[in-house]
Amino acid sequence: MGCEHLRNLMALPGAEIAAVTDPGAGPREWARLTLGEGHPAAVLDGTRALLARDDLDAVIVASPNHTHAGVLDEVFAARPDLHVMVEKPLCTTVADCRAVERAAATRPGLVWVGLEYRYMPPVARFVAEIAAGAAGDLRMVFVREHRFPFLPKVGDWNRFNRNTGGTLVEKCCHFFDLMRLAVGSDPVRVYASGAQDVNHLDERYDGEQPDILDNAFVIVDFANGVRGCLDLCMFAEASRNEQELVAVGAAGKIEAFVPEGVVRVGSRATRELREIAAAHDDRIAYQGFHHGASYLELLAFCDAVRTGAPPAVTVRDGLWATVMGVAAHRSIDEARPVACAELLD
Repeated sequence: MGCEHLRNLMALPGAEIAAVTDPGAGPREWARLTLGEGHPAAVLDGTRALLARDDLDAVIVASPNHTHAGVLDEVFAARPDLHVMVEKPLCTTVADCRAVERAAATRPGLVWVGLEYRYMPPVARFVAEIAAGAAGDLRMVFVREHRFPFLPKVGDWNRFNRNTGGTLVEKCCHFFDLMRLAVGSDPVRVYASGAQDVNHLDERYDGEQPDILDNAFVIVDFANGVRGCLDLCMFAEASRNEQELVAVGAAGKIEAFVPEGVVRVGSRATRELREIAAAHDDRIAYQGFHHGASYLELLAFCDAVRTGAPPAVTVRDGLWATVMGVAAHRSIDEARPVACAELLD
């Protein structure tokens, strides 16, 4: 994901990459190859050396999930002036997210959480149609992701819950964030059922079998009475659309499909179905792995850095996305509904 950010930044007008750091020689070489021969950016082996530079306006933290809290502590302590984009999930635990929230509130540099699914053109249009009242009084939101298994990552860190926060934090923080954004309310209760049924069962790392879930159903009750549902399957490579989003209200139904890029709006009163081709945004100069979403996210981040605008995706947003994922895992582990207040007390 660090290299994906580099490619986006190189396509972004007015953005300059001053330096890249990683403790691993392999990732540093990937960065050099991504930047290309002759690029002036320094490639460093430590965060301290990066933060000592005087030519930085902002930093992007794209390290493994379980390192976010420590890296952010280092950045906040050394350079409170720097603006920060931290990849999702904000942290792997609610306690770490709350500590980051407290620290971020006392520093001048903005902190933006990388929940880039908000910026996928069909998803953005889906949320906009809900906000415009196309479904009427919203009652239900549904997200389905049927996709391929987790990809290999550096040191196989994403094979274990202790590093990722669990699949429902690592991957599904995106969808919990979208639910909360669409609903316009905070969650109060989570019910979940999930398991590791197919993926990674034959893998061993230092003799240890991966423990990440590969499928789940999650139901979320929101404070305003709306209900959300997540359907996750990570052994479903043959799906036409990796993500499907549905919102239903008193007046109609809104659907969005990724990567198909279509949004459909149905009216209960007229039974008419309106189809919107929302797959493209003319501002996107680099499509990348997320259909241009990461580019649009960085475009907005850089604009906020330049103008002093507040972050569009806040630490609070990142906290709630983690709370919902952690609550879902606790619900599965303890076979009971989990009140979000349990995690925030």
